[in-house]
Amino acid sequence: MPVWLKIVTGIVSLALVGALAFAGFWFIKLQSNISKAPLNAGGGAGAPVSDATGRMQILILGSDTRDGLNGEYGTEDDSKGYGKSDVMMLMDISEDNKRVSVISFPRDLLVDIPECKDAKTKQTFPARSGVMINEAMGEAGIGCAVDTVNQLTGLKVDHFMMADFNAVKELSNAVGGVDVCISDAVYDPDSRLRLPKGTSAVQGEMALAFLRTRHAFADGGDLGRIKAQQGFLSSLTRKIKDEGTLSDPGKMLKIADVVTQNLTVDEGLASVPTLLTIGNRLKDIDISKVAFVAVPTTPALADPNRLEIAEPAGSQLFSALQQDIDLTDPTAPTTPAPSETAAPPTATPTETATPLPPYDKALQPVTVANGTGVAGRSQEIVQALISGGFTQTGRFEATPVSQSVVYYGTGFEDVAIDVAAQLGIPAAQILPAPRVSGVQVYLGTDFTSGGTYGADVALPEDIVNQTAGDTLCQQANPLLIVN
Repeated sequence: MPVWLKIVTGIVSLALVGALAFAGFWFIKLQSNISKAPLNAGGGAGAPVSDATGRMQILILGSDTRDGLNGEYGTEDDSKGYGKSDVMMLMDISEDNKRVSVISFPRDLLVDIPECKDAKTKQTFPARSGVMINEAMGEAGIGCAVDTVNQLTGLKVDHFMMADFNAVKELSNAVGGVDVCISDAVYDPDSRLRLPKGTSAVQGEMALAFLRTRHAFADGGDLGRIKAQQGFLSSLTRKIKDEGTLSDPGKMLKIADVVTQNLTVDEGLASVPTLLTIGNRLKDIDISKVAFVAVPTTPALADPNRLEIAEPAGSQLFSALQQDIDLTDPTAPTTPAPSETAAPPTATPTETATPLPPYDKALQPVTVANGTGVAGRSQEIVQALISGGFTQTGRFEATPVSQSVVYYGTGFEDVAIDVAAQLGIPAAQILPAPRVSGVQVYLGTDFTSGGTYGADVALPEDIVNQTAGDTLCQQANPLLIVN
């Protein structure tokens, strides 16, 4: 072998060995950083989704735990058990990777928490009603927060990511600060947030104070805090996109190292390749299609200092999410899931089948069960049925469910088919129920408005607070404005 060829071969070999060693080092380092916990605490897991293309919902939690590096923000007694979720957001990535919706849940929101089992201690905690949503993971862990969101929204969360106070500081440092804007100079002694009027780049402690403050924005409540958090994330998204971070291996490794050191995920996300795959899904999304939304709320009847879901706006939002509606443009066509692209198998009729005799619509008993959570919704459907000739109707309030179904008793299948057709409910959602007398239309949160299932989706006005493409200034709380 010529000398020059030996030299070239040696250099290439060294380069390959070095590249493999470098890749191996970072893989092992990042993998060892990751902490994991069970996805659910009794509610059951959904069907697995593709990391690269499937529609994916990730619950993002900010923990208020005070252990380790977070001890300077209080004592362990301030966050007993697993701690509370200081921030709760549901990130919904569309199947075609063209849009993302980020839905924020106020921590003062009163909800029903299902029965949850602590995977570590095996202790089971009973279901509770009218409890602040940020308490969901305090007793049985993160999986209980996931189960609570599943029950509230009718969705099935695929993964979760939980970060602590230190993660915010380190991430903001890693990207060189995040630009935020406020209408007036403000100082909040509780969170130690101090900002001048206008735009400032915050990082480290000041970035954490910006996200944690409860009093600096709007009227000093949780909703102003949510808008500030969404503004921070919008600015962070723009910075990462503008600087090409998601396409730069060096920058990605730096951020990945910081994030994984302060992150707890479910077992389905607990691998470096999976996290990188999801990061790759986000890099080409138009920032105008990254929508930030807050769950519609109103002061709770039980306690005006707490919040509850505002109806019908809350059900309309959850229904739109279940139907994979583009919140920035509800009229845009949805992306069909793989299961929807192929027609379901149907039975082949036999030559001996005897056609059913005709029936009189006015004599058929049809009841409407209102499981939408929207008061008075059953009356609208009853009127639609009456206009279609089904005049022997009844209605009652029922337990909320996520999907509408038409049930039929023995001998009423043909009636059920006609009722479903009139309301536009798919044939796959017509089911036998021998204990039902006649036909029962059980309305779910996917049918909260209109007389036709799956027709125009009614969404609350201005449901999107902002997109990642919007640059907004937060309104300062007048009580905390300083000169």
